[in-house]
Amino acid sequence: MADEHPTAAETDDLRGRLTEAREARDAAESAVAETGEESVVAAADAYRKATRLLDRYEDSAVGSGDFQAYVEFQDKFLGLVEDLPEDLPHREAFEAAAERLDRRRLRERDFEGAREDLESAAAAVERLDRRREAREELSAARRDAKLRRKDIDARIEELRRLSELGEADVDAPVERLRDPVETYNDAVTDEFRAYKRNLSAYEVLTTIEATEWYPLVDYQTPPRDLRAFVRESPDADEPVPKLLEFADYTGSKLDHYAEDPAALQTAVAVHRTYLERLDAGPLRVSFPPPSAETLRRRADELVSVLDRFADEETVARLREVRALTRLDDYDRLRTAARARTELTDDELDRLRSGAVETDLRELREAREKLTAELAED
Repeated sequence: MADEHPTAAETDDLRGRLTEAREARDAAESAVAETGEESVVAAADAYRKATRLLDRYEDSAVGSGDFQAYVEFQDKFLGLVEDLPEDLPHREAFEAAAERLDRRRLRERDFEGAREDLESAAAAVERLDRRREAREELSAARRDAKLRRKDIDARIEELRRLSELGEADVDAPVERLRDPVETYNDAVTDEFRAYKRNLSAYEVLTTIEATEWYPLVDYQTPPRDLRAFVRESPDADEPVPKLLEFADYTGSKLDHYAEDPAALQTAVAVHRTYLERLDAGPLRVSFPPPSAETLRRRADELVSVLDRFADEETVARLREVRALTRLDDYDRLRTAARARTELTDDELDRLRSGAVETDLRELREAREKLTAELAED
């Protein structure tokens, strides 16, 4: 329903749809209530039963062909009309149809005439149908309005972010943040690569498994059968690249290199993609960096992980990154870095022209009006 960027004008149209749907629902409910819910439902039920009987017996009960069908139809149709409440809306229509059909021999035109007699009673069905359709349309309009409000909320947040970045000092010396982050990232990337290449698969995967205790170090937990392999197989003393090389060997060749070839093939070959993609990505710090509080907490978790394999120099570089959060102008430098990285030329133009602030104001007003409209019921 909603475009990628909802507008205030489109939201006004949706409010109009809500209003119209609510008015249609109220009118349809009033039409039923005017006669009485119970009476309208009873009349509609009687009309449906009567027309079903006409449809079912029209071919078999006409003429002199099937006398049993004729008798059965007469009994059911006339019995239906006799049992109707005296105060049923349009009861005279049913009585007229019954009188037309109460004869020794029925013809096709008698059935046609009976249907014409019942046309006025169809109003009861139409009233219920209109009410059902009006309720469904109002429900659909409300659903669409709530979805539109979610779209507006997302767009407001996006515009708010742009507005915040638009206030950034784009000439700020962001290299004060970037240089320490890049220095640390390069160091941890090289060190993890060497760790994976030179240390045993057991040590590497045990380290990765331990990151479960550190939610801000986002490694995917090793699969269960791979964890069992590195704990139980003597072949897990080999580095990960060597195990991947062994997994490509034929069975007879692998027998010469692996103590448990079957376990190696099962665990390593199946999870080749996981092992190949295992890198320092979750240990790196993003740039622009996160908020000061998040970076401090993440750095603390990263130190705990790096202590398992990294040298003191890499840990020291991480501590330098953590120390950035104590800068008085950390937020200013971070916002400037975000502005340089995240803003497109078009967004910069819209910020300079004031279009972002205008859209933000109009969407907030549109959201407030839409919320008020939704609160009507």
